[in-house]
Amino acid sequence: MKTKLKISVCCLLIAFLGSCETQDNGIYMEYITGMQTLDNDIYGEKYKDYDENPFIKVADQPISTFSVDADGGSYANMRRFLHLGQTPPKESVRIEEFINYFTFDYKEPAKDENVSLESEISNCPWNTEHHLLRLGMKGLTIPADKLPNSNYVFLIDVSGSMNSPDKLGVLKTGFKTLVDNLSDRDRIAIVTYAGQAGVLLESTYGDEREKIKSAIDKLGAGGSTAGAAGIITAYEIAERNFIPNGNNRVILGSDGDFNVGPSSTEELIKLIEEKRDKGIYLTVLGVGGGNLNDYMMEQIANKGNGNYEYIDNAKQIEKVFTHEILKFYTVAKDSKIQITFNPNKIDSYRLIGYENRKLEKEDFENDSTDAGEIGSAQTITALYELVLTDKPDEEKYAQFDFRYKKPNETESRLITHEINSVPKEIMSSSENMRFATSVAGLGLLMKQSQYKGTLTKQMVLDLGRGAISFDPNGYRKEFIDLVTNWKN
Repeated sequence: MKTKLKISVCCLLIAFLGSCETQDNGIYMEYITGMQTLDNDIYGEKYKDYDENPFIKVADQPISTFSVDADGGSYANMRRFLHLGQTPPKESVRIEEFINYFTFDYKEPAKDENVSLESEISNCPWNTEHHLLRLGMKGLTIPADKLPNSNYVFLIDVSGSMNSPDKLGVLKTGFKTLVDNLSDRDRIAIVTYAGQAGVLLESTYGDEREKIKSAIDKLGAGGSTAGAAGIITAYEIAERNFIPNGNNRVILGSDGDFNVGPSSTEELIKLIEEKRDKGIYLTVLGVGGGNLNDYMMEQIANKGNGNYEYIDNAKQIEKVFTHEILKFYTVAKDSKIQITFNPNKIDSYRLIGYENRKLEKEDFENDSTDAGEIGSAQTITALYELVLTDKPDEEKYAQFDFRYKKPNETESRLITHEINSVPKEIMSSSENMRFATSVAGLGLLMKQSQYKGTLTKQMVLDLGRGAISFDPNGYRKEFIDLVTNWKN
């Protein structure tokens, strides 16, 4: 039987650059949330509960293979719950998305490569007998004047479930922010879907900003959700205006409530994979609560060679559409990681997060296997928890192999990195290591992980507070504030 959990949430009227536009003055307000009745079945929202990765003996399985994950949706969704005075449902927590919400201070790739690799080992703060291995990757930073032209199709859900400021309101503000960051030769079309799909704006050059914004202003919500029909129409427009060697992308904004027509996740994924192979990628923006279909949205973004972001407030709009706009330009597709552990140095290992990104070891060299994408200037981080052997020899701990394809290539490239750094005490390690460990620690606590050991909120704060000197847009400091105010 479902247990009803009623929470009272006072109205939030926070006036600052935010998610609901007022008249002409550039001032915005956060969304307003009233009384909600939440179910123990994940509050009426749809999440997929993945079992945590276990410890694996190196003697039994020395090779670990997985796809990169460039999403940040789970972290921003978590922040929504904290702002409402709630701890997020553990099923919603994907630790890799917590970590990869943040940019790390990684080096640029070597000449002729689009990705750089690095690693670091420290002791594990929540289990003093264990160690942590950090893997770091960074996509090539492309100067703004060297970026390829973009062919965007905004696919906007205007069904009845979207009729609130925290849903359609934030999307309208977000898309207008993206319009402000276009070059004159970029193109935008707008497709809406409710009871049926409609074309609100045919593909229009970026120098007609006022025309594009005027179309966005006309958006209103009502009706049922013909999600599949909208996606079909959006892809048709993207194909008609395809830019060879350009950034061709559908950007879907929705609460994920697909309920009319072909609506199974499997059918949608098949369609999206077909278009992906033609060079049209899919980015998914989730909004709102109460009926958020997080599982579907994350899956279709993965299959569409795009990323999944959740838009919960004004600062997130700025993050996605201004500070990290380069992420829309893919520099490495089908990116895969394979770690070969040395049994003389490592007894066992556990990959923290990435549960839905695991691959078979044979997939690593199979160029037909789909994997994740890395955008320009984007960093990717992964952590393993390790049990080391007591052998003092000088051998390397592991080999870090990485495969990816450049945007317009079909054959993958291999780059390698030897993991042979001397383990450090966690508080003597780099800020990159300490901050990644802090964020992973929060994820372990919120996931109620069986592997959290002696983790506490204070430990998370102690690790994070001293690792925020690299914080270009203040997101690390915001993390510390969020954890400090979390009533766990």
